[in-house]
Amino acid sequence: MKILLVNDDGILAPGIRALAEELKNAGHKITIVAPDSERSAASHSLSIRKELRVNIIAENEYAVSGTPVDCSVIALQKILAEPVDLIISGINAGQNMGEDVLYSGTVGAAMEAALLGHRAIAVSINSYKNQRFAVAAYWVRRMLDLGIAHLAKPYEVLNINVPNLPVEEIKGIRLTRTGHRKYYNFVKIIEESGNGFVYEVGGDIPVWDIENGTDAEAVNNGYISLTPLGFELTRDEEFPHILNWLEENNLLHLES
Repeated sequence: MKILLVNDDGILAPGIRALAEELKNAGHKITIVAPDSERSAASHSLSIRKELRVNIIAENEYAVSGTPVDCSVIALQKILAEPVDLIISGINAGQNMGEDVLYSGTVGAAMEAALLGHRAIAVSINSYKNQRFAVAAYWVRRMLDLGIAHLAKPYEVLNINVPNLPVEEIKGIRLTRTGHRKYYNFVKIIEESGNGFVYEVGGDIPVWDIENGTDAEAVNNGYISLTPLGFELTRDEEFPHILNWLEENNLLHLES
């Protein structure tokens, strides 16, 4: 299988390296196009009217001076000489569950590939330190062997989160929905003066609402979570009462 690997942790990050090694050893043809430095929380940011540079650092490996989404775009529209069968974004150093998918550069890169009509998967590991990337890479390869690529569809993303556990302690895979989380101490004030202040966004480890059927519950209980993400933003269920309001106020057809 021809696979494009992207990420938001940077082209030299251990997650993408472990995944590339595992998939190459399994016989897949791998191309890596990734940021030249960490671009975590870049979400779906695309660099507009800004010159970007692509450096070839090894055979089929390209470092981009832009965002994860920039990497997907330039890979699919310029770098790749022939179509790929699948785009995998990750393995991210930290979970991308619940609302994190809205901030994640890992998910953003996969979403861009999907919006361009390709099959895409995002993979993350549920730990900010001492990550077992080899375990997550093993499970990605195993799922590919079992045909998960055929479950991925254009305009959708399969979002996978792997518990940071030894292989033998992972209990299985659960089909999940996105959960909810809260970050505390989200903003850290570094310096204040009469002219303003300096701060950084970070926050403590998130506190998850462990609800049945969610990605957070699955990972918390030792299961890999598999969540299909889509891009339909319109909430059709809200139409009836909004339509009723429009009718009551004679806003559907204004008299001239």
